[in-house]
Amino acid sequence: MRVLPLSIILNKENIPDKRFFFISGNELTLMEKIKSLIINKYQQQEVSQITNISTIKEFVDEVGLFENKKIYLVRSIKGLDQRSFDNVKNSLNIFIFIQENSQNVKKAKNFFNRDENCCLVDCYELNKESRIKILNKFVVDNKLNISKDVFWLLIEKLEVEYLFFETSLNKILELKEEEITVDNIKKILTIDIGNKERVFFNLLKNNREIVEIYRNKILNISDVYDLYYHSKFLCQLIIEANNLNEYQKKIPLYLFKEKNFLIEVYNKYNLRKKKMLINLLASTEKILRKESGLSTVSGLRFLLSIKKITIS
Repeated sequence: MRVLPLSIILNKENIPDKRFFFISGNELTLMEKIKSLIINKYQQQEVSQITNISTIKEFVDEVGLFENKKIYLVRSIKGLDQRSFDNVKNSLNIFIFIQENSQNVKKAKNFFNRDENCCLVDCYELNKESRIKILNKFVVDNKLNISKDVFWLLIEKLEVEYLFFETSLNKILELKEEEITVDNIKKILTIDIGNKERVFFNLLKNNREIVEIYRNKILNISDVYDLYYHSKFLCQLIIEANNLNEYQKKIPLYLFKEKNFLIEVYNKYNLRKKKMLINLLASTEKILRKESGLSTVSGLRFLLSIKKITIS
């Protein structure tokens, strides 16, 4: 059978009473967490000793008359087939197989998924829905009173690897309730929000990188406005320059470290692209004049639109 790791994280009682577990995936810290929860479950029962083996072929059943069952941690599914499984299925011990995803584990996953004596747990990075559920449980369990702004800041900015996510949450417990503010959360979790207007200088990276940098730097509407006006200034330098020599003279001295990047961007522009850039700035200005102004989403859309014009 297959069990979702999130169900175990949210409630350890969801760990099924099986003797064979296969923990796989590509998120090592979550795999380790699931392993520790399973071990803890059986150690609270009659199982006391943990033995590490490389493969199932190293297993030797040594349970004596007065000896408790053991937990065998098997580092690889190599050599695991129906025959080797039949050799150990009558043992009273607990077997936890742990191996990252690879081309060799698909067959083993199918085996563990369909056998009633087995449990398969696939571990991957925490998605947004998982982070929301874990954070909700954390808030309830610890009787915390946090604002919506703090809650969504944590959802958007905390790591997708389970260990780092959990570590960050535990840091919050060190704060007094009256100190759980957006500013304090930023401090204790060392969220990097400096130089937010410089997001523009990542313009030529792939979209995924741009989105990630944007998410880490631009946290509110004020940040969006700062980014917009800085980007507008740099765009106007491109639009107003008639040639490269003129453009280089217009680049402010304080941007000397970004000069090569700015020249690379300018060299991608012709008259057609400059007109497209003018239209983009004009349409964004109209949005700015509306009562609602810019949103963080429209700020990202503006940045990606500049990139699209630049590389088109």
